[in-house]
Amino acid sequence: MEIIPPRLKAGDEIRVIAPANSMQLPFITEELKKTATGRLEAMGLRVSFGKHINEKDEFESTTVENRLADLHDAFSDKNVKAIITVIGGLNSNQLLGGIDYELIRSNPKILCGYSDITALQHAIYAKTGLVTYSGPHYFTFGVKHDINYTEAYFKKCLFEERPFEVKPCVDVSEWSSKKSQYVDYKNIGPWAIRNGKGTGKIIGANLGTFNLLQGTQFMPKLKNCVLFIEDDYLANAEIFARELQSLFQLPGADTIRGIVVGRFQGDSAVSRENISKIMEITVKGGIPIIANADFGHTHPHITFPIGGKASVAAEDGKVTLRITKH
Repeated sequence: MEIIPPRLKAGDEIRVIAPANSMQLPFITEELKKTATGRLEAMGLRVSFGKHINEKDEFESTTVENRLADLHDAFSDKNVKAIITVIGGLNSNQLLGGIDYELIRSNPKILCGYSDITALQHAIYAKTGLVTYSGPHYFTFGVKHDINYTEAYFKKCLFEERPFEVKPCVDVSEWSSKKSQYVDYKNIGPWAIRNGKGTGKIIGANLGTFNLLQGTQFMPKLKNCVLFIEDDYLANAEIFARELQSLFQLPGADTIRGIVVGRFQGDSAVSRENISKIMEITVKGGIPIIANADFGHTHPHITFPIGGKASVAAEDGKVTLRITKH
């Protein structure tokens, strides 16, 4: 049974924690933090910070014990209504065996982040039924590009209760490792890879991180889900194909009702043609498949509920994506 956490409202406290990388990364400057906090406060939120978020070791993080302490403190603090992660990283899955899941089940609240946080979110959902949210990090609110689209869908998903349709953004910004700068371009909108209609529970986010849960007690069931997947520039077409194939060999994968692929960064060189071929090889049946949706490691991006519900349709090049329960 899914647990939908209470919605946010003006005056609520939101706690920033670092389950993966620390706040002390070179690009998380004082200016960026000031901007991020200001944008959250402009939504009527009060921003507080975990005790250990500024600790950094050789893995750009801090101890498992200290990261767990901040997570547990955020869930147990009655004043905190939502939790947002500083950024992703590579080690959120170190926390999963030490989490007090009963504490979380007894104190349901919003947890928002993406990328490496995918492991933490799905473990919490699998063990407690609490719906979590793939959406912006704290640092996302501090970047200089247009944040209006990201803020709008953050509010639609976390402040409001009614269903909403996802409309494509106009402009896209992404970090290019090859150019060592942000690159801006016009959004061409979502791609209809395979026609069909489907409705189901939302599972997935960052594919490489999600697959780390395979074979563990922290992996949620895939039965009758709408699969949302994305990856960063390190996942080229071959890696994406391998990761997707692995997922579709799991029990319940044959019941997946639709697939929504987030936008790949340009450095990944994953094309529409690549995705179409990979889906043709890997995914059997007439389920709808859309790609180039507005989430993943580009900006701006939507917020969507892991464990919530979505409907997806693709027909004659037209795509419709609705978040129906969040």
